[in-house]
Amino acid sequence: MGAGRCRVTFLPHGLETEVEEGTDLLQAAARAGVELRSVCGGEGVCGRCTVAVRRGRVAGGEGNLPPEARRQGYVLACRALVQGDVEVEVPPEARVAEPEVLLDRLSRREVLAESHLEGEEAYPREPLVRRLPVELEPPTLIENASDLARLTAQVRRLTGAHEVEVPLGVLRRLPHTLRAGEWTVSVTLQELQPGRLKLLEVEPGASRRPLCGLAVDIGTTTVSTLLLDLETGYTLDRRGTYNRQHRFGADVISRIIHATEVEGGLGQLQAAALETINGLVGQALDRRGLEPGDIRAVVAAGNTTMTHLFLGIPPGWIRLEPYIPAASTLPVVTAGELGLMAHPQAPVVSLPAVASYVGGDIVAGVLVTGVGLSPRTSLFIDIGTNGEMVLGNREWMVACACSAGPCFEGSGVSCGMQAAPGAIQRVEVDPESLEVTVSTVGGEKPLGICGSGLVDLLSKIHRARVIDRAGRLQPVRSPRRRDGEEGPEFVLAWASQGNGRRDIVIRESDVQNLLRAKGAVFAGIRSLLKAADLPPDGVERIFIAGGFGNYLNLRDAINIGLLPDLPPERYRFSGNTSLKGARLALLSRPALEDAHQIARRMTYLELSVGAGFMEEFTSALFIPHTDLGLFPSVKE
Repeated sequence: MGAGRCRVTFLPHGLETEVEEGTDLLQAAARAGVELRSVCGGEGVCGRCTVAVRRGRVAGGEGNLPPEARRQGYVLACRALVQGDVEVEVPPEARVAEPEVLLDRLSRREVLAESHLEGEEAYPREPLVRRLPVELEPPTLIENASDLARLTAQVRRLTGAHEVEVPLGVLRRLPHTLRAGEWTVSVTLQELQPGRLKLLEVEPGASRRPLCGLAVDIGTTTVSTLLLDLETGYTLDRRGTYNRQHRFGADVISRIIHATEVEGGLGQLQAAALETINGLVGQALDRRGLEPGDIRAVVAAGNTTMTHLFLGIPPGWIRLEPYIPAASTLPVVTAGELGLMAHPQAPVVSLPAVASYVGGDIVAGVLVTGVGLSPRTSLFIDIGTNGEMVLGNREWMVACACSAGPCFEGSGVSCGMQAAPGAIQRVEVDPESLEVTVSTVGGEKPLGICGSGLVDLLSKIHRARVIDRAGRLQPVRSPRRRDGEEGPEFVLAWASQGNGRRDIVIRESDVQNLLRAKGAVFAGIRSLLKAADLPPDGVERIFIAGGFGNYLNLRDAINIGLLPDLPPERYRFSGNTSLKGARLALLSRPALEDAHQIARRMTYLELSVGAGFMEEFTSALFIPHTDLGLFPSVKE
């Protein structure tokens, strides 16, 4: 190694990197391609990025490290500074595993609005870009108009457009292309406005290259993509993975702070988002034998912060009162401007937001479920780090967002994790013996517990009287109930059932965090109902969106007071509505126009104004609620 350069090896991956002496192990891991869990964004607070130094020396590494892990020789990667060549072992619970990304299985030919209003036609297939065959008369000494004038005049005649915009890169290739095609070409067009077109590409002859589009859901935790054939509407490929921005923090606030307070932080976050998306696109193109230039249009949906970071727009004022984003309606940019793996001139459309904490992902959900077009009053809920929700019908819509915290994303609890292989997703507790049975994602040995498992757990340990209505652990007779170093806890799975390193437990402090999270969501729902002067029974349909909702046990969610006590037939689990909405807008210009109409029509309710939300929140900090009349079907 050169002076000051150190080699860091990560086991069991066997991946290596070189870093400057004094670099922390979290940064070294990122450079080596090893993704470590870092909920706090490297602040040494969450205690998740634990690694064991097997050879060599590091300085520091303590931070908020659990005492048990410290005794076993572990350090926090974000606080451990390399002091020479180092060999590090990464335990399974510290790795970011590939999450179970929700990619709905649909028929080969996509239905443009599979959750649309009953009895109405689906949106017409009018993709954002289209291909047009154009035949030109060759120039002569008499008919001597320029190549560009000759082409644009014919395009106007064929389309009825009054203006055709041509980028410089297309113009530079135009003379050769026209002659190579013997004055017959295929033109790819984008309609900027009625009667105004942009010419994205000119290809010689009758092009047989696929005309593809990309739909993207940029989630805080995961990113999902759909590669579509715009001419047929078929889905060619679907992919998903974790958002590589996670290394800068698990929630939007941590990422906003990194973007605004760390030099070059905004660029790092944008690069991480593009790295994530381009990785998925590259895999899809390789599988299908396609090229980046075959992707001619992109539609992205994400919350307001994720969209700002994706476009490289400073997000700092989103988290500061009065919580104002830089923009709610985002400009259309090109893939070349962003560095996105697609045709350089491909338009990149971001679905509009409503406010700082109600973004394009929620607009996409309202679009694809038809909430804003139905005469029936519906409630749309997307539960994640924030709980975003929309109440209304075709006459009115009101939206709000509440900070549920990271619990339902698998963070904020001692043994929480994302919904990846080994995550506990279902829990059963015998009310007599208090023996626990768990099932995990992928049937793997338990490594931790994810959001849907936590809802299951809270309901089951309350029913078994392990906790009381306030979430306090009771002095039950069981070896699973014990006093840990950080307070009372209950064992879900013994170390011997998992990786042999630690018992998987739920602590009383974890239960309190969960109660605050579920209380925030239910208080948001109650606040919307009060703003609309609507009783709970006035909600005719409830759409639950996202991966968390897809795996949620509805009965348990009602039992703990997370969701209203309404008949189960009123609930619909709608899957990844953000991705569905992006796909719908990509395939249908009328749908994209409706998305903008939806965003403009929503009234945003700021929950921090007035005392109403806090009163509702305080009342919801019990199982299921202080007012048991709101949950008549829940038996004590």
